[in-house]
Amino acid sequence: MDGGVDHSEQACKEVDAGMTRVFQLLGKRWTGLVVSVLLQRAVHFVELRRAIPGISERMLSDRLTELGAAGLVVREVDEGPPLRVAYRLTEAGRALEPALKELGRWAEQYLPDGGQCPKNLRG
Repeated sequence: MDGGVDHSEQACKEVDAGMTRVFQLLGKRWTGLVVSVLLQRAVHFVELRRAIPGISERMLSDRLTELGAAGLVVREVDEGPPLRVAYRLTEAGRALEPALKELGRWAEQYLPDGGQCPKNLRG
């Protein structure tokens, strides 16, 4: 019994547009981690890179550019000397906090062993 679920070809083609946009942006590698660091406070580029082990300068720059284009991050230049660039979340970026915290809680409960769902939850 399928519980009244529509398995037609049309239903399978219809993916929620909002979820599609969210995962096109936040589903990219490193993006969620960048946002999670920026939720704490505005951070200079070097500090941000240190906070995310394994991310390259190029990748971090790309992700910050994408987040900026989406209106989630603002780049602020401190003329110095020395010249320093900091990044902070916009109001829209900060609004992601409840969702990201909920995902973190979900991961603690369902992905406790480094990414694998417990056997009893694998369906």
